[in-house]
Amino acid sequence: MKLKTLSFLLVLCPHFSSWAQNENIPKYVPVDIALQRQIEQMDQAFFDAYNQCDMKKQEAIYADDIEFFHDKGGLMTSKKELLEATQKNICGKVTRILIPGSIEVYPINNYGAVEIGFHRFYNNQEPNAESKPSKFIMVWKKENELWRIAKVVSLH
Repeated sequence: MKLKTLSFLLVLCPHFSSWAQNENIPKYVPVDIALQRQIEQMDQAFFDAYNQCDMKKQEAIYADDIEFFHDKGGLMTSKKELLEATQKNICGKVTRILIPGSIEVYPINNYGAVEIGFHRFYNNQEPNAESKPSKFIMVWKKENELWRIAKVVSLH
């Protein structure tokens, strides 16, 4: 029975592959150019602070009720602990580089926006280590005309 199932799946694989390749997935076009630029600027401001270990600026940009989901580290909901972990594990050790042109921004009515993109992290202690692009999702909340990171999904 297992051999028949495997044979059936092998026959179908080329069909599924060609179906996936022919799927008409639309190219991303920003819904709101002004919002796109605002979030791109906030992304740059946050990660400049991240790369330069400016903990005060990072703290100001993170929402007090931050939820940080990391595929390897799990969920962190303490802003204080997140900043402490960044200080201990990231500062001077890791540099984040955005993959140019990869950011997509989608408005969330009466809340803020979702940013999806790709970036690389370079280990400054191991300059020859390979850095692969990884996907990230950030939910931005607009409060009193200020943008705050409310949720992060970091995938490596």
